Amino acid sequence: MSRAIQEAAAQGGSLSNLCQMAGLSRACYYRGLAAPEPTAADAALREHIQRVALECSCYGYRRITKQLHRQGVQANHKRVLRLMREDNLLCLRKRRFVATTDSDHGLPVYPNLAAGMDVTAPDQLWVCDLTYIRLGHEFIYLAVVLDACSRRCLGWSLGRRLDAALATSAL
Repeated sequence: MSRAIQEAAAQGGSLSNLCQMAGLSRACYYRGLAAPEPTAADAALREHIQRVALECSCYGYRRITKQLHRQGVQANHKRVLRLMREDNLLCLRKRRFVATTDSDHGLPVYPNLAAGMDVTAPDQLWVCDLTYIRLGHEFIYLAVVLDACSRRCLGWSLGRRLDAALATSAL
């Protein structure tokens, strides 16, 4: 599209009018002119990067750059990152899952009696929640009692263990 606009502008047409007829802004036209065309060196490097990324799917751009250097392919880490971004080859970091809930217990599970309630005033329904807060090397647990209407905190308690004493102290 931009080559056709260039030719028409060379024949005497106004660039603004030609871009308007094509449905492009002038900035979009100039941005298209500034975009570099892919080179043969980039295509060869892409092939090397894709081969390494398929072998080791958990490698990021730094490891792939080092692997390319070991294979004798010289490439800057910024160039590898750019090409991997363009090809959507960047890997996602996996976070370690920490199980904090033990649902396999012999205690009774009670139904939610407040599910159908229409709370219109304070002190009609109090709700409680237990959650954990991750610190550097451990967890601490927080028990909170809230008013369902005003969302005001009525009581809370912090503890190192998740037990019934924590919940009752918040209440």
